[in-house]
Amino acid sequence: MRAQKHNSNHNNSRELLMRFLRILIPASILLMFASLGSSQEHWTEGPVWSIDLIRTADGHFDDYMKYVRQNLLVINNEAKKQGLILDFKVFVKNPTSPNDWDVALATLYPSYGKALDYSKADEEKYDAISAAQFKTADRDKQRSAIAYRLSWRTYLGTDMAREVNLKPLQ
Repeated sequence: MRAQKHNSNHNNSRELLMRFLRILIPASILLMFASLGSSQEHWTEGPVWSIDLIRTADGHFDDYMKYVRQNLLVINNEAKKQGLILDFKVFVKNPTSPNDWDVALATLYPSYGKALDYSKADEEKYDAISAAQFKTADRDKQRSAIAYRLSWRTYLGTDMAREVNLKPLQ
């Protein structure tokens, strides 16, 4: 008898949990879509920035900027001409702590998909651009040709941000 009562309580608890989940899951989904809709009230989605954050080593800021002008600028201008990216910008600032960035290399893509998804065709275009810039298609030779820059900076990470176009208030 006692086992039957325990089983009955267990089944009731399970039924209550299932009812709760049947209400909670759809409600959560509705809230998620409602919050997405409210953000679209304020803007339309624009392109996506991929931003590499760099901290230059003491005394090597100018060396690193020369490398950026001599190599990255040339490569990214050609990538822009070929439609691989929309734009490329460099931001600089005074760092506020020893682990803060002082150079940000920002690349603009039309979407998160273009920024994050692999494309063999895009890779082949970038390979050709790099081969022309470094006068060799050998990736190891390209890497060793610019390895010196590694001592001039510390890579802190990459951030992604969507540009939004604000809608005027009505």
